[in-house]
Amino acid sequence: MNYKTEKLEEIAEELKGDLEKGLTAQQVEDNRKKYGANEFEESEKKTLFSRILEQLKEVMNLILLFAGFLSLYISFSDPSHGFSEPIVIFIIIFINMSISIYQEGKAEDALDSLKDLSSPVSKVIREGKEQEIDAAEVVQGDIFLLKAGDKVDADIRLIEANNLQLDEASLTGESVPVDKDPDADVEEDAATGDVLNTAFSGTVVTNGNGKGIVVGVGMDSAMGSIAELLGDTTKSKTPLQKRIDKLAKKLAVLAFIAGAIIFGLNYFTSDISVLDNLMTAVSLAIAAVPETLPVIVTLSLAYGVTNMVERNAIIRNMPAVETLGSASVIASDKTGTLTKNQMTIQKIWAVSHEPKDAEEEFNEDEEWLIKMMGLASNAQIKETEEEDKTISGDPTEAAIVNLLEKKEWPKEQIDKEYTRVFEIPFDSDRKRMTTIHEYDDKYVVITKGAFDRIPLDESHVESEHDQKASDIHDSFAQEALRIIGVSYKFMDSKPENPDADELEQDMTFAGIVGMIDPPREESKQAVKEAREAGIRPIMITGDHAVTATAIAKEIDIFREGDKTITGAEMEELSEEEINQQIEDFSVYARVSPEDKIRIVEAWQNKGEVVAMTGDGVNDAPSLQAADVGTAMGENGTEVAKNASDMILTDDNFATIVHAIEEGRRVYDNIKKTIYYLLSANVAEILIMLIAVLIGWGTPLTSIQLLFINVIADGIPGFGLSREKAESDIMKREPVSKNESIFANGGYRRISIAALTFTVISLIGFYVGEHIALSESIEPSTEVAQTLTFLILGWSSVIHIFVARTNSSIFKVGITENKTVFWTTVFSFVATTVVAAVPFLATIFNLVTLSWEYWLLTAVLSFMIIVVVEIEKLVLKKSGKSFLG
Repeated sequence: MNYKTEKLEEIAEELKGDLEKGLTAQQVEDNRKKYGANEFEESEKKTLFSRILEQLKEVMNLILLFAGFLSLYISFSDPSHGFSEPIVIFIIIFINMSISIYQEGKAEDALDSLKDLSSPVSKVIREGKEQEIDAAEVVQGDIFLLKAGDKVDADIRLIEANNLQLDEASLTGESVPVDKDPDADVEEDAATGDVLNTAFSGTVVTNGNGKGIVVGVGMDSAMGSIAELLGDTTKSKTPLQKRIDKLAKKLAVLAFIAGAIIFGLNYFTSDISVLDNLMTAVSLAIAAVPETLPVIVTLSLAYGVTNMVERNAIIRNMPAVETLGSASVIASDKTGTLTKNQMTIQKIWAVSHEPKDAEEEFNEDEEWLIKMMGLASNAQIKETEEEDKTISGDPTEAAIVNLLEKKEWPKEQIDKEYTRVFEIPFDSDRKRMTTIHEYDDKYVVITKGAFDRIPLDESHVESEHDQKASDIHDSFAQEALRIIGVSYKFMDSKPENPDADELEQDMTFAGIVGMIDPPREESKQAVKEAREAGIRPIMITGDHAVTATAIAKEIDIFREGDKTITGAEMEELSEEEINQQIEDFSVYARVSPEDKIRIVEAWQNKGEVVAMTGDGVNDAPSLQAADVGTAMGENGTEVAKNASDMILTDDNFATIVHAIEEGRRVYDNIKKTIYYLLSANVAEILIMLIAVLIGWGTPLTSIQLLFINVIADGIPGFGLSREKAESDIMKREPVSKNESIFANGGYRRISIAALTFTVISLIGFYVGEHIALSESIEPSTEVAQTLTFLILGWSSVIHIFVARTNSSIFKVGITENKTVFWTTVFSFVATTVVAAVPFLATIFNLVTLSWEYWLLTAVLSFMIIVVVEIEKLVLKKSGKSFLG
């Protein structure tokens, strides 16, 4: 049964209820069994053990686990090997897993927050008596009573309503209270905001009172459908996580192939023991894996989180920092994000004059018009503890009072001059209100309301002003302005028993004002910046299509050739049609939570990375489905915040664009880190393979490789997280969701650096094993390994100075990024000390070298700077960028 359109009698019969007396105790139990309790279903939560198992299945962790256990086995088999390698590897695995597990579980928080939207008690009629019961005890068929201030705990088809207004912002996103009418005609496919005969769960009564029959509880209510969507909506992996997964798989294949080749060659061509052979295999596994990469990625994201706090964005899900950098579509709510969330009078027209902007200077008639509107308004100015002024009351009336303040005609002052002595309150049927004010021993009657409901005097109806008033009204309406009119008359005495029929006769029409929730000043610039960055901004709103399109045009979201679509029109389209046409639309109006998910998924099916904003409960499922869900901090519900990845503390669209810029910086720096680390890792594999293939033996031991990976190039890599953004970062197109992390020259950069490391390291190994540079030191494998360790260690350390930026090292210097500079100094000194201090050298299987070998090490190590600078120069001359 469609409870929105069926007759009340038929609904009561279906639910076995009585519209006057309510349900009996037996009927309550029967309906609870049949329709369920007023509670949300809870999905099974993941245990800590299951989350740990999921992390252990990650490819990078599997590689490290294999290397760790193999290294542990060797350490037990050969005590001289020591336990430093397996300990370091297992510590790295523990850190990586702990950080990942900590980030999970937001959907459970969002579902928990939905429960907070229910009142502790509800008032119902059962067996002819009013009763207060626990909200969870409400059942379908109950007669539910509503009054101002109540939270609505179920979906209620209204039986009667007295000036009943509900705040449906949590469901529709629109902050203006909705007038409810039990007799309203509702279409079967009407959006939530257009169902005027029903009060929905999760909304709040702001005015009046009413009574209705409960037609939806728990999972069958408006809130329940959102809870179900939240439970069904899963967050896919971020683009970065997918790229790291692909990288890990490639490294796993590389490590396996290299290890198998080395193991096979040693097994068939040398008399090396199986244990030593395994140690070599472990060495290659360690060489293939950039152990510090996950930690550096996390630090980069964490630093991005810190920076975003300073830009009014709080990140709840750390990987979302990088995902923002890949955002190609921003799906923004209108009210409060693109607009000020404050109704503002834009235009005014007084009879016998021309329309003008509200910012212009007013004549006497225009001043009288706006003062009359203020006199017939109940919005009030309040001073806060900080001595700031705030206006409380209906948003439309608040706009009138705000304009009076700007014009320096305070409402308090005119209220004193024109003392109100009588009022006929605003009525949703009449759509107007009337007040009487005493002034100079006379009385002025003022009627304020909808233009087509304002009473006019007979002479005016037939005058030329009537057509002009209609034309001006239509021109205001075309600009999506909400229009309020006012009429007045003077009386010598106040009627003894005033009523609307008497007071609203023979009035003089004074004019109209047009108001709208205007765009924020910074929204247009932010949209411009987004478009320059290749990002498509779209608007998703619960507001009407005309209003939404007008705002979208003003800030350049809606351009010539773009289209607007409503939720009702979307329901007519199949999934295939939505996916085909999604790029044609820039504005989506009067949409439901289900519609929002369809919109997000349709854009994602086009390969786009979607950042979605929202503040209401209705936004939570789509926030969770989006690549980056963004909730409002000032006006957002807790449900929306818990379903989001990011919270805007200033509810500002411009903040999203700034966050995207920060996300791009983070992604750039992660790419730099991968290039920097993998260059040394690939070189280590090549050095080991080539040396074994040509019969030179093993150039580096496992502990030496681990030192280089963690200390020599690992620690300086931490500083890349603080690298500043490149100057053109917001002039590029967004990174495609399917783009390889090695795109735009990544393989080239790694190959050139890795080959340079390989050549200079093998030169050093050959010299150390075959050429005597000093009479005091004989060539040997130990000398060769020490030279190789120092050359690869030093060169990979100083490599960071040319890997961190597009610009030449001779232009930007080496001290601009203080973190990079000092971590590099530390790693350089640490590498040197390990080789120079005898007892440390013994631990790392190194030997003492003479000054000739140290000089050779310095010369060969500096070659990485020379090669990369030449590469940058060649690319610059060909019009290309070093970092793509």
